[in-house]
Amino acid sequence: MTTETDLSKRLRELRARIDAVDGEIVRLLKERLDVALEIGRAKAEAGQDPLDPAREQEVIRNILSRNGGAFPAESLKAVFTEIISACRNAQRPERVGYLGPEGTFSHLAATRFFGHAPELLPVPEITEVFDGVARGRMDHGVVPIENSVEGSVAQTLDGLVEFDVKVCGEVFLPVSHALMNRSGRLEDIRRVLSHAQSLAQCRMWLRRNLPGIPVEAVGSTAQAAARAAEDPGAAAIAAPAAAERFGLRIVAEGIEDYAGNTTRFLVLGRNCPGPTGNDKTSLLLSLENRPGALYRTLKPLADRSINLTKIQSRPVKNEPWRYLFFVDLAGHLSDPDIRDGVAAVEEGCASLKWLGSYPAGEPLAA
Repeated sequence: MTTETDLSKRLRELRARIDAVDGEIVRLLKERLDVALEIGRAKAEAGQDPLDPAREQEVIRNILSRNGGAFPAESLKAVFTEIISACRNAQRPERVGYLGPEGTFSHLAATRFFGHAPELLPVPEITEVFDGVARGRMDHGVVPIENSVEGSVAQTLDGLVEFDVKVCGEVFLPVSHALMNRSGRLEDIRRVLSHAQSLAQCRMWLRRNLPGIPVEAVGSTAQAAARAAEDPGAAAIAAPAAAERFGLRIVAEGIEDYAGNTTRFLVLGRNCPGPTGNDKTSLLLSLENRPGALYRTLKPLADRSINLTKIQSRPVKNEPWRYLFFVDLAGHLSDPDIRDGVAAVEEGCASLKWLGSYPAGEPLAA
């Protein structure tokens, strides 16, 4: 039989071992930081960006393979994402813009990709993220490009046309919406606020559960939560974490109309990373207005067995019935087949803009 005194002694011994392990972890983290700073100095001399998504993905894969499943994989990945983030930021402090305020899905995507070490800069419009990166006020930006239910985000497509930036990464974020207000009661709701995309993703739930209640689109889900915190008759659709941040109570969770709802975000910068063997290349095409133009333009890609993972048309502003085409390919522009295929596409279209080549992101289960 173990006495209370024996238990206390055993716990002290185990806690002492934990303290010793923690001390060794801190020592190794300092050593890792010293090496990272040397890498940062070498990159600075070569004029390279501290962000290297290919290498960071490789580090995470190596860590997970060494783990052998002993430590929960997602938790281990989160820990090393923050370690990498802190080391990268020590090489050169980063400024990362996103559609704010804090608590939006764009904010969550930014922290998933960059961790919490960089200075995260919320802005009220997607266009301001593009402008900040293009003008050098931000090192990188994170913007939503498409949702698995509602399709492409028009402001982001327009930004890719208008601004001289490069796509250097992507993030897939499972999206789960919650309805929240001050009281936590459905019967108190007189209007519902959220971003237009979030309202669209929950329209059937709202129709069934809040028939006749008006909805209002605002700049972001977090902005909706902030306004609901000030108005007892208002409710917001936002990420569940926004309820705690803005002092709201959750009325209902998981109100999106379709399971597996996922949003893809692009990481913007001024340079593109090298190839990893699992990459995407994004292009913007303008075609001549003649029959079969799209087929003939893209045929060189099919001839080389290059996989198109996305094609999206967007009307050209001020030119009715003329369209631009956004195309994602599997592969990196430095790959010979991709390089030759893109060159052949350029010969057959009115104009071509290379938007970037970058490591393919990993879609995550909701």
